[in-house]
Amino acid sequence: MADGSGRRAFIGSFTAAGGPGVVTAAVDPASGALTLLSSVNAVPDPAYLALSPDGDTLYAVSETAAGAVAAYRVTGDEPEPAGPPVPVDAGGPTHLGLYAGHVLTANYGSGSVTAVPVRPDGTLARSASGVLRHTGGGPHTPRQHGPHAHQVQPDPSGRWAVSVDLGTDSVRVCTLADGIPVLHRESALRPGSGPRHLAFHPEGSYAYVVNELSPSVTVCRWDAAEGVLTPLTETPVLPGAPARDAYPSGIVTSPDGRFVWTATRGEDVLSVFAVEGEELRLVATVPCGGHWPRALTASDGFLYVANERSGDVTWFATDPRTGIPRRGGSMRVTAASCVIIG
Repeated sequence: MADGSGRRAFIGSFTAAGGPGVVTAAVDPASGALTLLSSVNAVPDPAYLALSPDGDTLYAVSETAAGAVAAYRVTGDEPEPAGPPVPVDAGGPTHLGLYAGHVLTANYGSGSVTAVPVRPDGTLARSASGVLRHTGGGPHTPRQHGPHAHQVQPDPSGRWAVSVDLGTDSVRVCTLADGIPVLHRESALRPGSGPRHLAFHPEGSYAYVVNELSPSVTVCRWDAAEGVLTPLTETPVLPGAPARDAYPSGIVTSPDGRFVWTATRGEDVLSVFAVEGEELRLVATVPCGGHWPRALTASDGFLYVANERSGDVTWFATDPRTGIPRRGGSMRVTAASCVIIG
């Protein structure tokens, strides 16, 4: 952080379900423990967050029918709104990422990606500069009656933006032209898999896509020079058939590239995968520390999980040899939806 006061965790929540909005917590570097600092309820349902490269500005999507993105100054312990929310000209934005001087939002309800310019001081332009509307569907009704963009982020090279669409069973690779998202290439995944989120390997040559509609992870080769994503293998996130509802949600890779972790709602578990070339090997599953894990992040040997329905963020220490998480503790956050570390 700019004030030099140590690392912070930023947590999104669903205000419609009683969440406090955007929460800030201090991070203990030795134990990974979180301590509540503040919260701000400036926009409805700030479900997903992204931090600027300099760590001074936080961006949040407002996951509502109208859809918006908002900016906050986070140089102190309490986020301060930096200008009014900006409409994304789409419904139900679920995720956002920073790319080429813009905030991009993945709009689940509308099945599209929106670009909003970022000014030099980190604040947002007054309106979106362009929208890329997805088309298509999939065999799983009613979840795939049309496109449902669920995530968007830059690739490790910074040359491309990738958007994961649950409704069309595909990942789109995009660029910007005069502030307008433009499709470069679309990569098809297995029909009915329902891709939700993607995480890149730290070396940038592979990407791992977690599938919500069939609990699995698809390993893909990533060619940053050409902007081509090629599916290779698919691995279940559970050791057998689900005992109850199983809806995978978040996915992260370890900083050293040796492990991949996923979260699965319903079963309420974290899955640990060892990276073995072009394949993943399921090592173990452990309880997520709460109910309905919606998102997770890895930082400095710790794993953090936002458990939406139990209303908490749980932290785990990860074994550097096996990758298996060991629960450390939790902090209460009603309707927690995501957690990032800055």
